[in-house]
Amino acid sequence: MAHDTTHAHESNSKRIWTVFIILSIITLVEVILGIIKPDFLVHTYFVSLKLINWIFIVLTIWKAYYITWAFMHMEGETKGLRRSVVWTAGFLIVYLVFILLTEGDYVHEVLQRGQVAWDF
Repeated sequence: MAHDTTHAHESNSKRIWTVFIILSIITLVEVILGIIKPDFLVHTYFVSLKLINWIFIVLTIWKAYYITWAFMHMEGETKGLRRSVVWTAGFLIVYLVFILLTEGDYVHEVLQRGQVAWDF
């Protein structure tokens, strides 16, 4: 059975502008929050970290995921490949954030109290 090999070339300009607008909006929200720093976000803590920092972490991860999705063309790949790329990167990012927060909190405690809280 013969397949039709003639494909109509479609423009990707709409897709490019969509990706540009979405990434620009996320970046604009990050910049505005960084400049304004609303008091309720700066003085509210969640898991020993300011709420505004959690918002920055989530927006950055969301932006990284969308960049992977759009520029690595993951939307057209098989489900297994998408999961192996995105889940692995997601796990490593979450693990890195956990390690940075844990170690940073420990260093902060040592600097504040002048003593070692964990004896290895």
